Amino acid sequence: MVRKEKFIEGFFFINGMAVIIVLLGIFVLLIVNAIPAFRDISVWDFLTGKVWNPEAYGKPSFGIVSMVVSTLMVTAGSLIVAIPLGIGTAAYLTDVASPRVREIAKPVVEILAGIPSVVIGFLGIVLVGPIIAKLTHQTSGLNAINGSILLAVMALPTIISLSEDALSSVPKSYTEASWALGANKWQTLITVKIPAASSGILAACMLGMGRAIGETMTVLMACGNASAFPHSFIDPVKTMTATIAIELGEVPYNTTHYYSLFAVGLVLFIFTFFVNLVSDTFLHKYEKVNR
Repeated sequence: MVRKEKFIEGFFFINGMAVIIVLLGIFVLLIVNAIPAFRDISVWDFLTGKVWNPEAYGKPSFGIVSMVVSTLMVTAGSLIVAIPLGIGTAAYLTDVASPRVREIAKPVVEILAGIPSVVIGFLGIVLVGPIIAKLTHQTSGLNAINGSILLAVMALPTIISLSEDALSSVPKSYTEASWALGANKWQTLITVKIPAASSGILAACMLGMGRAIGETMTVLMACGNASAFPHSFIDPVKTMTATIAIELGEVPYNTTHYYSLFAVGLVLFIFTFFVNLVSDTFLHKYEKVNR
């Protein structure tokens, strides 16, 4: 029995260390391949330049500001849509829906998480894009609004599932105390349960944000992929993930353009790592509060 327990403990330890090694390996790979790019371009120009035009004759440009702004714009737009819908759906499932409705709705949310991103991108082209073009009087609906709506759909399952878990974990004594003071179900939900689960809900929103930042195929298909600096949500945008996906397969090996794409990947990795770190911090804080 002791030998079996040691084997299981060693197995899980090896798996945990493997995850850390893989993460560090990716980080090191990005750094090693990004450093050569800065032999020909300055870090300041890379981080503050608004023009990304590696193929320009004579003086190519490698500024990532337009890509960063496009990524943050689409991500923020998706969260504006997904957070109210996600929290509202989670609150409905935990406090309003009947057991029968809950049994149907939860698998539907899980199925939504399993839809391939290329299918959602296709729907953005043939369904959402034409509607946006008609409403905004644009020639094309492939813009930041389109990408925001599609990313919101992709982030919803994460936000709904984790927010529902957070609301369900609020001790029943909180709800009973609120009812004892004369509050109704709606007042209890808004003033007691959601504030008590705020750390878990915030972690869910941050993880949904991480999902949106790292998405590639959907924004590649539905956002227009214009390298120009975006000024509004009706402009076509080109995110960091889309830039890497489009250009990495075509760029000549061992060129400044090739290494600069790894530098873009490094910036994206730092963004997503920071978002997940913050969400994990809030999630642990929520778990400590509810122990």
